[in-house]
Amino acid sequence: MLDHSCQVQRHPLAERGLDLYETPDVAVEALLRVEKIPHRVWEPAAGRGAIVRVLRDRGHDVITSDVFDYGGLDFVADFLAQERMPDGCEAIVTNPPFQIANEFVAHALDLCPHVVMLLRLAFLESERRCEILEGCGLACVHLFRKRLPMMHRDGWQGRKANSGMAFGWFVWIRGYNDGPTILDRISWER
Repeated sequence: MLDHSCQVQRHPLAERGLDLYETPDVAVEALLRVEKIPHRVWEPAAGRGAIVRVLRDRGHDVITSDVFDYGGLDFVADFLAQERMPDGCEAIVTNPPFQIANEFVAHALDLCPHVVMLLRLAFLESERRCEILEGCGLACVHLFRKRLPMMHRDGWQGRKANSGMAFGWFVWIRGYNDGPTILDRISWER
């Protein structure tokens, strides 16, 4: 059953399984138009490789992992149990499982100086996230002017539509603590 009370269509956690919602190519392409991503990056929630394909097509060297083997990964592992970055990786770029997004961000910030995550804009709203949103290097949030297309749970058989939630790319850079977080409106359509 969907919860329509606030127009956010949430499914029970049991139905969401591993929380795999593939990132639309256009979202990654929009990120690359506005953000300089290091050459070698780690995608620790790679799923079926949506982000990876776009980054590799643009010349990036991407190390892939996920907690489940969807195929084509460099290794299978729980990101939250990793103690270091893969060799040579300079950034983490991912669309984390939303059930554990707080933990993903906090762990990524411990491991890496440059973290880029696709998150709901509602991620900005919370007292419990102060430790990962304030004074931790949140340099920029590239928020989409229009809702992203086709953000459907893996295996979804229902109606296909644009996302009912607003998303943005959150960019943390270790050492960026002096200035305010920049809010940058971007488009996935151009």
